[in-house]
Amino acid sequence: MGFFAFLILGLIAGAIAKLILPGKQGGGWLITLLLGVVGALLGGWLGSVLFGVGLQDFWNLSTWLLAIGGSIVVLLIYGLIVNSRKGRAA
Repeated sequence: MGFFAFLILGLIAGAIAKLILPGKQGGGWLITLLLGVVGALLGGWLGSVLFGVGLQDFWNLSTWLLAIGGSIVVLLIYGLIVNSRKGRAA
């Protein structure tokens, strides 16, 4: 998969992860892109380690499911970090 295809995958996966998770997550499109790309990397790595399936093809369903799943995990971790910082500042 090419670099730009991976960025597009990360942006869309991050946006879908934000839609799936309830609550208000901060950040605009840049944070969504970064979290989605990191989530896609995490999902691809976990998929290759656990299931022997990585991020091979842009139009492959397993690629999208791994990227979205990884983005959800990264978004949950990001939410925990941001919420813990807000709790300390108050």
